[in-house]
Amino acid sequence: MPETDTISDCRRQAPKKPELLAPAGNFEKLEIAIRYGADAVYLAGKDFSLRNFSGNFTDDQLARAVALAHSCNTKVYVACNIYSRNEEQKGITAFLETIGKIHPDAVIVSDPGIILLARKIIPHVDIHLSTQANTTSCSSALFWQSLGIKRVNLARELSLKEIFYITGNTNIETEIFVHGAMCISYSGRCLLSTFLTNRDSNRGLCSHPCRWRYALTEELRPHEFYPVAEDSRGTYLFNSKDLCMIGHIPELIQCKVTSLKIEGRMKGVHYLAAVVKTYRDAIDTYMAAPKNYTMNPQWLDELSRIYHREYSTGFFFNTPETGSPNYKNTHQGQIHSYIGTILESLDDGCHLVDIRNKICLTDQVYVLSPLAPTRKSAVRALYSPEGKPLEQAQPNTRAILKLAHQCFVHDIVCKI
Repeated sequence: MPETDTISDCRRQAPKKPELLAPAGNFEKLEIAIRYGADAVYLAGKDFSLRNFSGNFTDDQLARAVALAHSCNTKVYVACNIYSRNEEQKGITAFLETIGKIHPDAVIVSDPGIILLARKIIPHVDIHLSTQANTTSCSSALFWQSLGIKRVNLARELSLKEIFYITGNTNIETEIFVHGAMCISYSGRCLLSTFLTNRDSNRGLCSHPCRWRYALTEELRPHEFYPVAEDSRGTYLFNSKDLCMIGHIPELIQCKVTSLKIEGRMKGVHYLAAVVKTYRDAIDTYMAAPKNYTMNPQWLDELSRIYHREYSTGFFFNTPETGSPNYKNTHQGQIHSYIGTILESLDDGCHLVDIRNKICLTDQVYVLSPLAPTRKSAVRALYSPEGKPLEQAQPNTRAILKLAHQCFVHDIVCKI
């Protein structure tokens, strides 16, 4: 097939429904991802992944996580995607042996040395290639397939046209990121954190210096700082926009990728629930009636409520403005909008909630549920678990909220 073929050519054959792959930074987030519609989750042990500050799982928790996910018909991919050093080989070997015993659906790897170890130690577990390996062509995909790789997470730098060419000329499984934070470096391989804070981003310790505010200094005036501001917040020379492809579900599915991946093992519960639910709805709506599909504006409204940087479509359409720094709203949505999760539904519209951020009797809230559309409500009453009336409830407590609508256990309450 010539590379000049367009994405529209793949409409001649109906594409298969892609997997929705969600992050699971800890056990609570694993349960949220499953409940809100993920087909698969990716997670990690305490070492050897690129998100060492996300909580992650002990060996025992990994075993429980795989068992829980499989009982819900959800696949589990375990990340072991650092670039390893000599002194870590024994530890990685032991970790792979642990993975082999708990039988996840795949292990995510980027280091060729770890690939060799995985093929030897856990031949019964599929290997998925991390985006860190920078797979940008059919030739690269076929090379990795020849080494026993089952799936490649394609480089974020690719356009939809390039992705379609790879899926049309190989039979290896493919995976692409469709939502979340973007690194300024080449598929995440960045040295800023290492130089500035001695925390290696390629080994799970990134301190995110690309998000810091910077100013210029002049050689003879070392203590004078000259702002290069685009707005009153400062200048963000490296600050990338967040990826959001909710408006392009048909194009993504027509590319015939195996899996659509959400970034965010370090993001909060509200982010995870909202993003998984929204993409689940969009994918299912398209697959049910492709010819009648239209973008639901409520999906973008839902994603606008979560804490995020300005959205873009990344490199998918090769438009210059999508790759430009984020000079507008540094953050959008409310960072503390997540109030808590419903633990128990009581009588008369009352619900016992695990409170994570302050809630007041005068607040307006909305409830995010995997079982129903998002609903808004005033807080009609607020009580302690013992039934004492409250004016407000503080973080890390439990409280009873009386709301206008029927809600369910595990629904998420957020402040408007």
